[in-house]
Amino acid sequence: MDSHSKSGQFWKIKQVTDSMALVAELCGHFYKMGWVSGTGGAMSVRLHHLGLIIMTPSGVQKERMTAEDMFVKCSDGSDFIIPPVKASPHKPPKCSDCNPLFMKIYEMRNAGAIIHSHAMEACLVTMIRPLSKDFRITHMEMIKGIEGHGYYDELIVPIIENAAQEGELINSITEVLEAYPRTNAVVVRNHGVFIWGESWISAKTQAECYHYLFDAAIKLHQLGMDWSTPSHGPIKRSS
Repeated sequence: MDSHSKSGQFWKIKQVTDSMALVAELCGHFYKMGWVSGTGGAMSVRLHHLGLIIMTPSGVQKERMTAEDMFVKCSDGSDFIIPPVKASPHKPPKCSDCNPLFMKIYEMRNAGAIIHSHAMEACLVTMIRPLSKDFRITHMEMIKGIEGHGYYDELIVPIIENAAQEGELINSITEVLEAYPRTNAVVVRNHGVFIWGESWISAKTQAECYHYLFDAAIKLHQLGMDWSTPSHGPIKRSS
């Protein structure tokens, strides 16, 4: 192998290891924000040019993860790197239960990164209106942080029903991705939210905006105000 080939191979390896470390760092940040407590939640980053996908493991304390805890998948879903086995009390490495859902989102949206949050506000906002099939909000400045949306737009996020196991959400996720072509998020009732973007920066930025909007909606509701109307006026009670 000539020096140019060796240099190129080293650069590819460095990109993978840097991305593994980045995901671990971000999960530590999300833990502090209350998005991935109790080993919940997950994240994935896709390296388009290398045909590789970084995924967090299942059942691991997100704030204590390191780069070596990450799974690396090929674009067809096969394993490229499997984390090493750690001594007791650690469990054998297992890829996130979100794996099939992440792969479906990558397939249908060509995303570059996906964040799965278990934040309280993402759960509560679905409980306030338990029959709603989507979350709608308008005339809020932070809507501008969602790709393809502006202040005056109505942001619409589909809501799907929860299941006992995350893998069982695959059909529901597929259906709403087809039904809501503009969405880059899916809320799971009483569970959390999946948010994606073209890069980790985009996904993180939008995740922060979505969580802000969910929290704002809950606070508006507590004040007796309707978050889904332009005026955010009083909630109209049915007689």
